[in-house]
Amino acid sequence: MATLPGDAARYRTLFETMDEGFCIIEFLDGPHGPLSDYIHVEANAAYERHAGIPNVVGQKVREMVPDEAEGWVQLYGGVLHTGKPIRFQRELEATGHHLDISSFRVGPFENRQVAVLFKDISEQVRAQQALHELNETLEARIAAALAEREEAETALRQAQKMEAVGQLTGGLAHDFNNLLAGISGAFEMIGVRLAQGRTADVDRYLAAGQGATRRASALTHRLLAFSRRQTLSPRPIVVNRLLGDFSELVRRTVGPQITVETIAASGLWPAMVDANQLENALLNLCINARDAMPHGGRITVETANRWLDDRTAREHGLTPGQYVTVCTSDTGTGIDKSIIDRVFDPFFTTKPIGQGTGLGLSMVYGFARQSNGHVRIYSEAGQGTMVCIYLPRYRGEEEAEEVVPAGDLPVGADAGETVLVIDDEPSVRMLVCDALGDLGYHCVEAGDGPAGLRILESRARIDLLITDVGLPGGLNGRQVADAARALRPDLRILFVTGYAENAVLNHGHIEHGMEVLTKPFAVDELRRRVAILLQSD
Repeated sequence: MATLPGDAARYRTLFETMDEGFCIIEFLDGPHGPLSDYIHVEANAAYERHAGIPNVVGQKVREMVPDEAEGWVQLYGGVLHTGKPIRFQRELEATGHHLDISSFRVGPFENRQVAVLFKDISEQVRAQQALHELNETLEARIAAALAEREEAETALRQAQKMEAVGQLTGGLAHDFNNLLAGISGAFEMIGVRLAQGRTADVDRYLAAGQGATRRASALTHRLLAFSRRQTLSPRPIVVNRLLGDFSELVRRTVGPQITVETIAASGLWPAMVDANQLENALLNLCINARDAMPHGGRITVETANRWLDDRTAREHGLTPGQYVTVCTSDTGTGIDKSIIDRVFDPFFTTKPIGQGTGLGLSMVYGFARQSNGHVRIYSEAGQGTMVCIYLPRYRGEEEAEEVVPAGDLPVGADAGETVLVIDDEPSVRMLVCDALGDLGYHCVEAGDGPAGLRILESRARIDLLITDVGLPGGLNGRQVADAARALRPDLRILFVTGYAENAVLNHGHIEHGMEVLTKPFAVDELRRRVAILLQSD
């Protein structure tokens, strides 16, 4: 259909008034080869505004922008040869204008003409670049802020750690100085009285020194419990079996003003736990409850089976799964919210000076964590307190505890029974050998693992090995014991340790014919353990 004169005028008006730049280019042969250049045969008024080049009609591209002409020829030449429209964005480097361009062929290839429609998007591109630079700057600022925050948090954690260390060492020094004063003073007075020939007072000073030693031992055990280093002997037990005797102990401890009740869950699962240390932890909680009820009240000890899903386990800092809980609750004064997050800190106490060490709850916390569990506290001022110990369920049967009646223990050694004592502390070796020598045992001493192992490799008779766990010389007590068992499979072994090298002792899982004794120990307890080991099958 032919274009009428009125239509041509209308199209010309549209062509001249449209906002986008528009031109028609015609390819021609040039010095660079066939169709290697093009000339602008038409252009509207907006061309100059968008491209920044005036009077383009009649101009060849290689004359207009010689440095970048080759690129434009290739782009529009592709449209001419293929007949496929294209759309792209490109900078006209000669003017610095960024253009959004559409291009299509006009008529058949033989016409050699291509139409170009474009608009200037320089402001948009500059805004995008500015935004990109802002984002990069923002990322850098955020990274710097995060690094600064991390540095501040690290400094805060270090300050809190140093405060905790200061609080710990200050409390420890205070308590130990008191105990050492009692021990050293007792020894000095024993020396004075012996020099004076007044032996009547010696027993009194001996009792004072021994009492201070026991309190020092209890203090170190609490510290080790807090740091999860106490020696544990976990066994599968149903905690309900402890409640009968334990409740009687609590009643005698807290006095008649306080009612003690126990609620034992039916079908309670077994837990892998050191029963003695669990009782110690619960007794600490009950003593705290007693102190929070100066005018009397009620203590409840309750057991339960608990399932913890993912969310609840995260809130409790535990692994999801099944747990046995033992909770103590009281009707006492409760704990203010402002300090409840500090109650497990070592030496933190709300009691008056001289009425508490501040190690009770920290010991409970350490014991629970060392037992692969956790402890939670719930309290409100004036509403009482509940503390719950979470212990992982043991999937197996409860073990019956082997009890050796005290009356069945032998009072001395059989003929020729020999004990090898390995310890790097000479005073400990002396005390052990003297205590056992009084009962008729023959003792052989070694100061380190290799020396002890050489004795074990000899043909000397050895009925029992007593070894410190932490030994110098490249072999610890556990390694010596394993080597000894390889040489003498039936050898009885008593580990003696100043703290719980639990990894060395295989986390409490020791073989038959082995025992663990924690320093400091009573001589009678040493003799009892030796007798049990030597008479066991």
